[in-house]
Amino acid sequence: MTLGHPDQLGLWGDGAPPDRTEDAALLAPSHEQHAVAQFRHPQAEREIVLGKAVVAYAVQRARRRSIGMVVGVEGLTVRAPRWVAWADIETALRAKERWICKKLGEQRERAHRQQAARIDWCEGASVPFLGESLVVVLEPGLKTPVLREGHALQAGLPGVAQRALHVGLPQDAPPEKIRDAVLAWMRHHARAHFSARVQHYAERLQVRVTRITLSSARTRWGSASADGSIRLHWRLVHFSPAIIDYVVAHELAHLHEMNHSPRFWAVVRSVMPDYEGVREQLRHVVMPD
Repeated sequence: MTLGHPDQLGLWGDGAPPDRTEDAALLAPSHEQHAVAQFRHPQAEREIVLGKAVVAYAVQRARRRSIGMVVGVEGLTVRAPRWVAWADIETALRAKERWICKKLGEQRERAHRQQAARIDWCEGASVPFLGESLVVVLEPGLKTPVLREGHALQAGLPGVAQRALHVGLPQDAPPEKIRDAVLAWMRHHARAHFSARVQHYAERLQVRVTRITLSSARTRWGSASADGSIRLHWRLVHFSPAIIDYVVAHELAHLHEMNHSPRFWAVVRSVMPDYEGVREQLRHVVMPD
C-alpha cells in the first residue's frame, strides 16, 4: 500500500515538430482580474490563466514525444519535447485546465494541513497517538515515559482532562531529545498494538502470519509477502484505530490474493464492510512532523 505521490499526466504528441515561432518572454495572463488564486512554481518560466487561477509553471525540455504534466508540492511542472512551441504547450494546459487546478488546490490544502501538523517539541506539545492527542509533560527523574490521565496545565488548557505522556527529561531539554524520547515510546507501543490487530484479523481471515516487522518506508504504509511476513509503517500509530485496522486487513487480505482484483477487495470487505470510507480517510492523512 503506497503513500501519496505527485500527480502526473501525459499527453501524446503528434511526433512532428511544428514551426517554432516562440517568444522567450513570460506569457502575461490576459484578464488576470478574473483570477482568484495564484500558484507559482519556484522555478517558473511561464504563466497562464487557467479557470480562475494564475498558474506559473516550470518547464523541462527533453528528448521525448509527449507533453507531460506533474503537479507536486512546489507546483506545476511541464515536461515537453524540445521542438514543441509554447503555443502548443499552452493549448495542452488549457485542455487539462480542470485537472491541473484541482490537483494544485489539493496540493496547497495538503501543504496547509502539513504545516498545521508540525509539532513544536517542547513542554506541552500535542502529539497524535491512536487518533487522539497526547500532551508531553517533562518530568525529570522518570526512568521511562509514563502515560497518565491528568490536567494539561502546560498545554494551556487548565482544568481540561488530557492524556499526558510524562517523559523523564529536564525542562531545558533540547527539542530533538524530547522528540526522540516520545517517538521511541510510540514505536514501542505501535508494535504491541499492531501485533494485537494482526492476530485479530489473521484469525478472522484464517491466514498464517509468520512475522511482523515495523517499517519506516517513505512510500508504503504496509506490505505483505507470500511467506506470511507483514510489514507495517510504525507511524500509523498516530492515526485512528480504524485506519490501522484497515491497513492491517488490507495487508492480510494479500495473503489470500496477491493483487488488487475484485476478489481481493471482497476479502477486505468480508472483515471490514465499510473499508471504502476508511481508505478515503487514509488518502488524506498527514504525517506529523
